[in-house]
Amino acid sequence: MKIALIGSADFGKAMLEAFLDRGDEVVAVFCAPDNPKSSKIDALKAACLERGLPPIQLPNLKSSEASARMKESGAQICVMAYVLQFVSQELALTPPLGTIQYHPSLLPLYRGPSAINWAIALGERETGLTIFRPSDGLDEGAVILQKTVPIGPDDTTAQVYFDRLFPLGIQALLEGVDLVAKGQHQEIIQDESKANYEGWFNAASAQIHWASHINVIYNLIRAANPAPGAWANFHGEKVQFLDTRKHISTTYGAVVGKPGEITQITQHALWVAAQGGQLEIIKAKGPSGPKLSGHELATALGLRVGDTFDL
Repeated sequence: MKIALIGSADFGKAMLEAFLDRGDEVVAVFCAPDNPKSSKIDALKAACLERGLPPIQLPNLKSSEASARMKESGAQICVMAYVLQFVSQELALTPPLGTIQYHPSLLPLYRGPSAINWAIALGERETGLTIFRPSDGLDEGAVILQKTVPIGPDDTTAQVYFDRLFPLGIQALLEGVDLVAKGQHQEIIQDESKANYEGWFNAASAQIHWASHINVIYNLIRAANPAPGAWANFHGEKVQFLDTRKHISTTYGAVVGKPGEITQITQHALWVAAQGGQLEIIKAKGPSGPKLSGHELATALGLRVGDTFDL
């Protein structure tokens, strides 16, 4: 197969390597433009340079130039793997077999750029991935295949993505290419009555509100781990909560402390009260610097039992 790849980051890199390792000919690689605020090279671009493939970096994939570059490549099919740019239908339909795209949710659920974060934050017990035909709408195209994965009660976004949806997504895109190439695929129109769209899961989305129930806060912390990090202020200084355990109170009147109050500091952790139980903070970050244990954070910020995070 002659394949054009549009992608970025580690997922795009892994997809490139998967095609090359099985003998496909990658005739064009479209990478995200360089970030002028960072000296770090995108992982997919770096992989292209290592393998002698000239990366194509265009600011607008809906431009006539992008469509022309796709046509010039002679690709039989285009694959989109971790793409944050919109493509035109002209570009998507240029290869004879069209374009397929990966999305980390069971479309039409959780359309948008932060699908995994929102699924965890909203307490879902499963999610999955979809390989679909990109359209002019955001994640609205016809579905070619889907695969489901569980979300465990303590899973973080990092675990769901890197342990499940990342490796499964690579295999699903390879499978999707083969199905389309053999004419064995189906294209199922998404049911708009079941659709929902969620925007970026950003720092504003990750703020902890201590009046919420412990389950809501715990899900938020899991969803924001590793990024953007669920956070709360202590005397105006931002603290991010990362690795955390939830301890539910099962006896009436057994909750110690008021919401947001530090109830104990152990050798390794910091305990904070919430509605319905206690959160054991194992890893956290202060206003600056590396990850710390809960105990180290308390020492660094001078936290004491009885202190309360800003509500």
